[in-house]
Amino acid sequence: MRRFHVQRYLITGLLTIIPLWVTVAVFGFVLHLLAELGSPMVEGALGGLRRFAPDLAGALTHGWINTVLALIATLLLLYFVGWLANRVLGRRLLTGFDALMVRIPMVRTIYDGTKKLTAMMQKKPSGTQRVVLVEFPHPGMRTIGFVTSTMREQETGREMVAVFVPTTPNPTGGYLEIVPLDCVTPTDWTVDQAMAFIISGGAAAPDNLPPSIPCSNRMPATQTPPQS
Repeated sequence: MRRFHVQRYLITGLLTIIPLWVTVAVFGFVLHLLAELGSPMVEGALGGLRRFAPDLAGALTHGWINTVLALIATLLLLYFVGWLANRVLGRRLLTGFDALMVRIPMVRTIYDGTKKLTAMMQKKPSGTQRVVLVEFPHPGMRTIGFVTSTMREQETGREMVAVFVPTTPNPTGGYLEIVPLDCVTPTDWTVDQAMAFIISGGAAAPDNLPPSIPCSNRMPATQTPPQS
């Protein structure tokens, strides 16, 4: 009986601490990335400070003080970039920087693709909602997807959508599907609600789930595609 209580308390304690542990791990990972971004700026500033106040520069180099300074430097840089992007001169500079980046081989593909992805997540595509449900990985099962673009099939004229299906609990990886528009189920979920649903493994689910929309162009399960 005592062994049963020990196991139950251990499991209860584990389930209680997991959300806090995940939050601390993710938050620490983000802070680490921000601190690494600001580290070169802090090192450059401390290098100049060593000429005038070597003792102060040495004290600021040690331990968590350097990490805090790097984090503050990154936040100030992000604030400055955001402020500059909302000014006419800043927009011109960013346009020129974009034009420079797209001229560099290999870098152009990564930079332009990432920029389009971030811009895509800020506006709704024409013809459908951003957050949809798609049948994946096979008929009868549905999963969350994000519509990234719309297109039209050349021969049939059907409107198609590109849907990114993220994985759980890490939404940075996933699958990209091109499906007919009438095969996706639109939702009234926001991107934040969908991301919370994915990261939490379905625990943070919205109250309502839209009904499935039958796909009129879906091939029956017993039918095999014609061989070319």
